[in-house]
Amino acid sequence: MPTDITVNGRNYRWMDRPLVVVCVDGCQFEYITAAVAAGVAPFLGRLLAGAGACFLADCVMPSFTNPNNLSIVTGVPPSVHGISGNYFLDPERHEEVMMNDPRYLRAGTILAAFADAGAKVAVITAKDKLRKLLGHRMKGICFSSEKADQVTLAENGIENVLERVGMPVPSVYSAALSEFVFVAGVKLMGRERPDLMYLSTTDYIQHKAAPGTSAANAFYAMMDRNLARFGELGATIVLTADHGMNAKHGLDGRPNVIYLQDLLDDWIGKDQARVILPITDPYVVHHGALGSFALVYLHGPDSLGGVAGRIAALPGIEAVLPRAEAAARFELPPDRIGDLVVVSRMDTVIGTSRARHDLSGLDVPLRSHGGLSEQKVPLLVNRGVVEQPATRRWRNFDAFDLGLNLTTRSP
Repeated sequence: MPTDITVNGRNYRWMDRPLVVVCVDGCQFEYITAAVAAGVAPFLGRLLAGAGACFLADCVMPSFTNPNNLSIVTGVPPSVHGISGNYFLDPERHEEVMMNDPRYLRAGTILAAFADAGAKVAVITAKDKLRKLLGHRMKGICFSSEKADQVTLAENGIENVLERVGMPVPSVYSAALSEFVFVAGVKLMGRERPDLMYLSTTDYIQHKAAPGTSAANAFYAMMDRNLARFGELGATIVLTADHGMNAKHGLDGRPNVIYLQDLLDDWIGKDQARVILPITDPYVVHHGALGSFALVYLHGPDSLGGVAGRIAALPGIEAVLPRAEAAARFELPPDRIGDLVVVSRMDTVIGTSRARHDLSGLDVPLRSHGGLSEQKVPLLVNRGVVEQPATRRWRNFDAFDLGLNLTTRSP
């Protein structure tokens, strides 16, 4: 086997034991520390106490699922891999589309490179929207909890998943969707023994429950039990997140929403601007397609600076940046963002038009993400780490670097 692999300009050592990289959707350190304090996450507690290494890392912007998962598995920001959101305005098709088609990916993955070099690789994701992106050109096992009953050997590299896991297909709006990912991963590690495994969960619980609540602690207790099993099976475990999560509502429980399309229509006229929300995906019941990051495309003659100034003056707005500045600051591909990038503050979300958002599914006060306020995420490993500069800025896409290059190895 080769001693190292180079992917997107970064070198990775061949693993000395199985590596499991886990992306916990919507996780922030407060969820972990609250579960540890409640006594329901002893494995994670041992990591925090010094049995491993723990860092506070930055996710990529926007703090959404697709750009961050792809950054983790490519080791680079969206400016390189090209996935700038869950959703964008395709200039070739002149329509809003999901970025779940591998044709939008501009860089190869670490997973595919190791598989090509002979490693046994497995990917399990909660929602099927990520499966084709994560498994792009990858030889190995790749399936989702959501479509576990449709898995075939030809398409997914495995069959009879429900029988192997011993669980029914979970609802897409449930904690069980993520539990299926962990249980399936443990079963695979015990039987197929992959060299490299990537697990990606869903943030259904984090959208519903704040850190320290009974629902959140129960979720992290489930996760902790399965992480402990990976440890018992001899795996190196790296845990990180795609983004954090914050309350986006007032004291009355109503969402704090800026309906930006409605405002722009009033200011400069209909069809003069188009607001795109990159949080949009097929699963909007728990967040109503409301997040803290938006793209604005201007079609009319109005001054870019004038529109930007009016948006920036709105209560709840943190930043309004023109395309080039946003691309540079947030490491985004300039051809896949709007004329303006708008970021709202921690307690505020951005919508398009009021009539386009169905909030009837919000049975608890809104919690969401997308902004700078959700950028801090955990980065944990269950092994010792060679000394790093105290000034190093950790990123969630350093996960494979941490697990393969920076962990201490036995002589």
